[in-house]
Amino acid sequence: MVMFLFLVVALAVVVAAVTLAVVGGGGSAPLPEVAPERLQDPLPTDRPVDRADVESLRFPVAPRGYRMADVDDALGRLGAELAERDARITDLESALAGARAAAAHARLDKSGQEDQR
Repeated sequence: MVMFLFLVVALAVVVAAVTLAVVGGGGSAPLPEVAPERLQDPLPTDRPVDRADVESLRFPVAPRGYRMADVDDALGRLGAELAERDARITDLESALAGARAAAAHARLDKSGQEDQR
């Protein structure tokens, strides 16, 4: 009998809670728009972006914002790719400078041989 009474009271509490949630749960209007926050330290415009710029970049947190872990992963990947790109560009520029020096040296040797004749 005590268990039956407990179940009836629990059922009444659940019905009352659901009724209050449906009736008094507020209007069905969407949430009001919030003005977006701006980045405190945007990326530089006067020079190329480097890895340190990307690592120091932080997006503002908002109630309806983004998942910070996802953005941090994307920024980490972007920073690594920028560092890899910069290293590749440096390698290619040094190879090009070496090839130009070798070509200039070959031209000098060829012109020196022709002058001796």
